[in-house]
Amino acid sequence: MISELNELQRCKAIIERQLDWGPAESWQTADFENLSELILTQTGVSLSISTLRRLWGRVEYNHLPSTTTLNTLARFAGAEDWRTFIRDGRRTAEAMMELHVEVTETQKPYKWKTLAGVLTLLLALILIGMLAFDKGEPQLEKKAYAFGSRPVTRGIPNSVIFTYDATASPTDSVFIQQSWDESRRVRVDKNLHKHTSVYYEPGVYQAKLTIGNQIVQQHRLVIATQGWSGLIERPSVPVYLRQSEFLHQDQINTSIETIKSKNIEMQPDPPLIKYFNVGNFEPVAIDDFRFSCEVKNLYSEGAAACQFTYISLLTDDMPVVIPLSAKGCVSELGLVSVDNYTSGKKADLSALGVDFSDWIRVSCNANQSRIRYFINQKMAFEFPVPKRKVNIVGIAFGFRGTGAIRKVSLKAKGKEVLNAF
Repeated sequence: MISELNELQRCKAIIERQLDWGPAESWQTADFENLSELILTQTGVSLSISTLRRLWGRVEYNHLPSTTTLNTLARFAGAEDWRTFIRDGRRTAEAMMELHVEVTETQKPYKWKTLAGVLTLLLALILIGMLAFDKGEPQLEKKAYAFGSRPVTRGIPNSVIFTYDATASPTDSVFIQQSWDESRRVRVDKNLHKHTSVYYEPGVYQAKLTIGNQIVQQHRLVIATQGWSGLIERPSVPVYLRQSEFLHQDQINTSIETIKSKNIEMQPDPPLIKYFNVGNFEPVAIDDFRFSCEVKNLYSEGAAACQFTYISLLTDDMPVVIPLSAKGCVSELGLVSVDNYTSGKKADLSALGVDFSDWIRVSCNANQSRIRYFINQKMAFEFPVPKRKVNIVGIAFGFRGTGAIRKVSLKAKGKEVLNAF
């Protein structure tokens, strides 16, 4: 295992040199998102941002990833698969050792020839590597392709009509992908111009038109809600809640009885309850906003002892995600602030551990330089505001088990754009 971990380090080093993005320790959330897209484009396999963060040490990770992940990394690094990557690495090492032995045994007086031989071998390896990375796939002219989308209704589930023009494609390998998730990538006829897909959750998605492994067009797609929407996450299709089942005069709250009436058990796997409000207010610039709410996780039995809870500000870019849990579970949390990520595995996130026996007030605000996060009016963290334009377009909440929300407020430049309960 140790040798394979060393091979994994070598593979990552090759990828870092190939990307030339600077030291991996300084990579931000956007870099891992871009890396995920590049890997998908080149290999056809999707590695999630969280997986890439673990591989690059953002989260503690001391064992080998799955075979699929290793094969994908090896392909992105230029090898056929993981086994080939290891084999070629060993052959290179053996070849260098043989050259060193041969030169030192036959030409000991001419040490400069040893150096010349090694340099020649390294140059050959570099050329071979360049040929390996060059797949010979011609770059397509993106202006020759068109791609748009239109949701057929407001709310969820929601079918989206994609319109596209890929007649210029040199191959029949034309795909539309709903988001970064490879399972939502479908082949379409290059001579047709429409395709439809179903979105089961609200939010902000990155739709893509690809030719082979090249992204030729992409755009943001917002799946909005009609006011507040609630659902219970399931493996394939969510279980949707009627507003009367969770929307009350003074709070949002789904009872355990309501959950069980949907034939969903609370144990041994407590369900994840989600609430959304997307696209119902004017976009709010993230460099000048104020947000606050009060939340309470109402279920702590059995496997829900950690009472995992999150509040998310959905943007037209990366989100803001503020996680909460029982005090003893903060090691499992991860705070996201658009381009910045802090893991409970490598940082003290004890400020996000709370006692849910009472309401927890969560707030954040930004000026032109910093976003500050508060738990019960005490500042927990702060991060820089992104330098590019980013707008808040929705709000989402999640409770493992079930929970309640009240006193939701969002302000833009001092003006209130959302006030509920």
